[in-house]
Amino acid sequence: MQPVTLSTARLVLSVPTEEDIDAIFAACQDPDVQRYTTVPSPYRREHAEGFVEKVAAWWDAGSEATWAVRRDGVLAGMVGLHRLGRGHGELGYWMTAGARGQGLLTEAARAVVDWGFSPDGLGLARIEWRAVTGNIASARAARTLGFRYEGLLRQALLHSTGRRDDAWIAGLLPGDDRTPQDWPVLAT
Repeated sequence: MQPVTLSTARLVLSVPTEEDIDAIFAACQDPDVQRYTTVPSPYRREHAEGFVEKVAAWWDAGSEATWAVRRDGVLAGMVGLHRLGRGHGELGYWMTAGARGQGLLTEAARAVVDWGFSPDGLGLARIEWRAVTGNIASARAARTLGFRYEGLLRQALLHSTGRRDDAWIAGLLPGDDRTPQDWPVLAT
């Protein structure tokens, strides 16, 4: 699969390159990124170097589609469709601390979801979202994108440290109304 560049009103989503390594390394020092994603902990520069190489290989293999999210040429985060196969994938993302709270994540993820469902993109039949229980910010973003909360997966996420975490799961189908739905884990 050839890498695709996506653009939104404020963002450019493209394959991460060697020029992004320092910014990726810096962003992955964030305790929330290490807690709520699968990045190694502690996160070393060689992890960022290896990640950039892996992303290119994932695109080539058609197993994952991962984009660096850039605003005005500055890395704001990562977003991707992971575990591609059999007509479905899993949306994953993280944002740098300085890019949070500005709607950039949902803007980028909406472009990725639209591409994932598009016949000119992957033509997926389903996109899932999973997150470590307690990751309220990620859950709010997924709900805003129209994902439907589907439940709890006990001990389903394996962290790089070997720790297993419970996960929330949600799904989105191409024909779903993308209006945010009630999520019991976000009821306050």
